[in-house]
Amino acid sequence: MMKPFNTVGVIGSGTMGAGIAQVVALAGYKTVLYDVNAEILQVALTRIEQAIAKGIQKGKLSPEARTLIDENLRTTHDLQVLGQGLDLIIEAVPEDLALKCRIFTDLEAICPETTAFVSNTSSLSITALGASTQRSAQFAGLHFFNPVPQMKLVEVIQGKQTDLTLIQKLRTFAESLGKTPVTAKDTPGFIVNRVARAFYGEAIRLLDEGVTDVSTIDAIMKGEGGFAMGPFELMDLIGIDVNFAVSQSVYEAFFQEDRFRPHPIQQQMVEAGYLGRKTGKGFYTYEPA
Repeated sequence: MMKPFNTVGVIGSGTMGAGIAQVVALAGYKTVLYDVNAEILQVALTRIEQAIAKGIQKGKLSPEARTLIDENLRTTHDLQVLGQGLDLIIEAVPEDLALKCRIFTDLEAICPETTAFVSNTSSLSITALGASTQRSAQFAGLHFFNPVPQMKLVEVIQGKQTDLTLIQKLRTFAESLGKTPVTAKDTPGFIVNRVARAFYGEAIRLLDEGVTDVSTIDAIMKGEGGFAMGPFELMDLIGIDVNFAVSQSVYEAFFQEDRFRPHPIQQQMVEAGYLGRKTGKGFYTYEPA
């Protein structure tokens, strides 16, 4: 398969950004992972190296994977490095519209006009993000799912002004990563996160009403519903804060339509720091990794 891009930048070295950088580098693309925080960047690199070693040990990755990472992935906390002629830049920072717009404004000042911008946002408007730049035609959404190395689906989001040629290139790019691309128009929550609001929301309401407990709801959804994970397990994996932010975003984008209303339980858990697996406590309690 002919690669649609040669060089790729990834902004944000959290769970999503690190996962994206890992799969992109493994697919043979020269990849630059950026984060403003050098310490977080080092943690991300260590996590990637550990994931590769574990994958090789379990036979899920070939020994060549370590060489691909060594040859293709580099890290930087200097934004100017991303302005050095990259073909594609993928933003994967927290779900904050103002933050994302500011990043793309800064990127536009240093990147060639040929560099395409995409956001890994879960729910924010691609059209609005693209409008923060002067290259709306070369701006789209590329929404990966957590954990990125395992999840096959990628939503390719077309903003109001996105060039269809870019959408096709992004579909080809996703396929080259071993992913399954699905094209969607720019609508709040896109496809998966819009459908998932009911999955999470009704589960939380059942819990709040005392109908049953967390483990029972998860067990039913897995045993009878055929889901790989129950709603509470999945929220813990994604992060309660991330899930709550997406719920708020979709709710506001639909002009506070009741069916998308977030639940106070989500807010309380975020305020308490119970964010799921990454903090050791969410709807369940986890042993340190």
